[in-house]
Formats: sequence, C-alpha cells, structure tokens
Amino acid sequence: MTATTNAVKGGQVPLKNVAAFMTLTMRLIERAPHLPGFGVCHGASGLGKTEASIYAQNKTNAIRVEVRDTWSRKSFLKALLFELQADAKGTIADMADQAMALLGDNPRRPLIIDEADRLVDKGMIELARDIGDVAGCPVIFIGEERLPMKLQAHERVHNRVLDWMPAQPCDVDDTAALAKALYPTITVTPDLAAEITRQSDGRARRIVKNLDDALLIARNRGIKTIDRAAWGTTPFFNSRAPQPRCFDTARRSA
Repeated sequence: MTATTNAVKGGQVPLKNVAAFMTLTMRLIERAPHLPGFGVCHGASGLGKTEASIYAQNKTNAIRVEVRDTWSRKSFLKALLFELQADAKGTIADMADQAMALLGDNPRRPLIIDEADRLVDKGMIELARDIGDVAGCPVIFIGEERLPMKLQAHERVHNRVLDWMPAQPCDVDDTAALAKALYPTITVTPDLAAEITRQSDGRARRIVKNLDDALLIARNRGIKTIDRAAWGTTPFFNSRAPQPRCFDTARRSA
C-alpha cells in the first residue's frame, strides 16, 4: 500500500503512517500459526496514530477500543464487550471469558487498543495479553513513544510482539495530501506546504490546523492559490506555549 492524495470515506487520508499501520495489521492477520499475534504502534502525540488505526479498523472490520484514564478492569471489559455488541454480565472473570470467546470466533479479526500506555500504567496489560492469547486474534497496542520501554518491563507481553511500528513525522507529500483531501477549494503551493511541515514538526494534527489557517487567509484575500508569500506574517501553529506577558512594563511605558 502506498500513500495517496485521495480522501477516503469519513475524511480519512491514507498517509504514510496509515500505510505502515495497514502493513502491520495485515502482517499480524496473515502470520503463520506458530508466530505471536501482538503488534505495537508507538510515537509522539499528533502523528496520526489514531487516524491510522481507524482506517485499518474500517478496512479489516477490527474491534477498536480507546482506553480512558479513569478506567478499571471492569470498565475496559465493558467497553470491549460493547464494541463486540455483547452485554457485559457477571464478574470480571466472566466478562473476560466472554470477550475471549467472541474474539476467538473470528481469530483473523484484529483487536486494536489505543492509549495502551494506560493499561500498562494501571497494571492491566496482562489482562489484554490473556485476551489475545486465548482468542488467538491479532492485538495491536497504540501508545506514546515510551510504550515499548514500558512493555519491556512485562516480559510475557514484550516477548509476544511480532512487530513494532514507530509512527513517523509527516513529510511534504503527506501535507500536500492533507491539503488536497481536506481543503480542496484552495491550492497550497509546495513552498508553503514545506514550511507548514517544518513549522508543525511533521505532526498531522498541527498540519491540519495550519492548513485551516491557510484556508482562512485565502478566503480573506479572495485567492484560490496560497503560497508562502501570501501567508505573510501570520504565525504558524506549533503548539508552543505563548511567552509570559509583562503588563507592569506596559503600564509604565504608557
């Protein structure tokens, strides 16, 4: 699979991280029976890991759960059973057995667990390992850059990882793809696309925000093509905190 500039259903754009996530997913689905079925996608926030997983979910009919900070084992299992369209009943052990049985009915159907760092932090990662082991389905953990190091402390999980997918920063081609797919009414020139990529540190979330600013600038100026010169002195969005302002100095100078 290669990156493309065509938008897909739901506004998702198959960027390079999407392609890499699909490669990981298919490797786990097509793995030999004697190979482990766990995969890990890790990287800094804003690189598009979640969007890549949603694309894979739609393509493979995967079950996808995004772990919340407040969840317990019971909360996690209830959410998983909800995605499996089953009623959560009985004890935690009963719900875990139910999830294993339902996932085991179709062992080629992946289970994607986003924000998996929280499972590790809350001491719940072994529960996810048990589910994957018994069901025999592919399990993909998604988390921040330190997720592999966190998993290394849990040898029984770490040893079951078939492949690791480090999410990569977007490049200029990805920025152009996002511009074409999400903002088709304007043309973003290569020089501006390159500057947006640089200013955004390659993070898809920031790139989209800057592209939205490009749309506003183009609308305000009544133009259809926007380049670096047309962008002018408008600040780029880079998620850096504003510098503190000194109001006392301003008053004294007034």
